[in-house]
Amino acid sequence: MTGRQKIEAALSEAGTPQTPAVICYEGIYIRDHWAQLTEYPWWFASEPDLERQLLWRRQAIERTGQDWFDLPSCHSREEREALHIEVAREGAFLLDRRTGSAKPLPQPQVGGWAPEGGLHSVRTGRLPETPEEVDAAVSLPPAFDAKLFAEEGRGDLARALLSDVAAELFPLRSIGVPLWSCYYLWGFEGMMLLVATRPDLVRRACERLLARALREVQVAKALGAAGIWLEESFTDMVSPAAFAELDLPCVQQLVQAIRDAGMKSIYYYCGDPADRWDLLLASGADALSLEESKKGFEIDIEEAAARADGRCALLGNLDAIWLLPHATEDELRAELARQLDAGRRNQGRFIMSLGSPVTPATPVARVRRYCDLVREIVTRDA
Repeated sequence: MTGRQKIEAALSEAGTPQTPAVICYEGIYIRDHWAQLTEYPWWFASEPDLERQLLWRRQAIERTGQDWFDLPSCHSREEREALHIEVAREGAFLLDRRTGSAKPLPQPQVGGWAPEGGLHSVRTGRLPETPEEVDAAVSLPPAFDAKLFAEEGRGDLARALLSDVAAELFPLRSIGVPLWSCYYLWGFEGMMLLVATRPDLVRRACERLLARALREVQVAKALGAAGIWLEESFTDMVSPAAFAELDLPCVQQLVQAIRDAGMKSIYYYCGDPADRWDLLLASGADALSLEESKKGFEIDIEEAAARADGRCALLGNLDAIWLLPHATEDELRAELARQLDAGRRNQGRFIMSLGSPVTPATPVARVRRYCDLVREIVTRDA
């Protein structure tokens, strides 16, 4: 089976013994491991030229060996004609022949931290106090025109990858769920305060953010995605009642829209599920993905499999912080075997994955070994 076939089977009601192997947050992994993944310079990641995009992506995909990949959009054909990158002693610049402008391209920082350091968190000023202020802060998206999107060539890179090195892989897009997206609107403190004191305003923001997310579902379909990763963080810190009122209905609508578009949904709930297992399973998502045990709580894959009981697929939550980079191969093999066994008890509806992003110090060779070990164990146990 190809990687795509294995993931499609794992997400189906029938499940599969041919468990696929993936990592989460491919973009973070590529940012932190660029020099190990490709021989090309870092600014190729921003290249308007599709051939250069294909060059580095071929190497990154082949060196990692996982069964899915993040499906990118690209500049329109008109933009690609006008844009090009020039490299000088001062750095790399994106030049626009139409305007003569030169935009500096900052080199991505390993770990995501800015060179000057400082606090990396959203900070806002005065919180919105009226529905009108929420509407002004969260504009509704324009209607999506799939025909225009294709005519402009914004799916050209995706189509090229799907007919090239990624032809046998499962193409994935990522969307933030509305309540989690409120963090970028209000910051952590503001989001939590308004959930507790002004749920009416939060609901209004979520409805408008949902409209944006639904448009992204249409974009994903136009690109040729087979699945969508629904990301959520922080919301284990709101009560189950608030989660059920403000969060779950939006997630359910997103899941249904993804299903109606012929794609699969993978709901990544970043946080402690202990007091809301039933609510998470009520999302209707095709798969549930959870963190590894950390932050003062435990998430055991065997308990997760028992709770899911074949109602949806599960993703593994291999410890990406300690075990993946530091364990011996025997320890890694043993944990993979344990998780794969739990997946079989979930009626084969299982994808081997990590609980969080690959850390910067984890070598690419180790990530590749993780993927290969999954296949070795699956073959041995067949």
